[in-house]
Amino acid sequence: MSVMTIRALRIVLGLAMVASVLVQVVAVPGLSRDLGTDSDVADVRVPLIVIVVLGVLMAQVCAVCIWRLLSMVRRGTVFTSAALRWVDVIVGAIAGAALLCFALGAVLAPGEAVAPGVVLLLGFLGLLVAGVALVVWVQRTLLAQAIARDAEARVLQAELDEVV
Repeated sequence: MSVMTIRALRIVLGLAMVASVLVQVVAVPGLSRDLGTDSDVADVRVPLIVIVVLGVLMAQVCAVCIWRLLSMVRRGTVFTSAALRWVDVIVGAIAGAALLCFALGAVLAPGEAVAPGVVLLLGFLGLLVAGVALVVWVQRTLLAQAIARDAEARVLQAELDEVV
């Protein structure tokens, strides 16, 4: 991966982290105030705020893990078992985000404050996010295979060096 690509991705990750902190500091308190005045959704105010905060946290966890993986790419150490730990955390965060989508639909489903179509869309969104988690898991499996092949190549190279 080129240096420019790594820098560009780090800029995007940095901007995403700044935006997520702004959401936590500015938007969440504003949402809390707005939900407190609206009588239709006042009873789901606390679960809704918790789901939003946890969702932002999941995005931040993914950004930090991707940043760490980029550092490993830059150093040329991405094909180690340490990379698998970061990918595992990413998969867990994405799976958690899928569960949060389903939880948001469950919180909003009772009552008439939200249309049933919105709850259905949240269910589809949860399935889509779960699908992303599965795709990342497949990529993790491919990384594990590449790590195994790299280790095997090192052993074969060492044996060849001994023969020569």
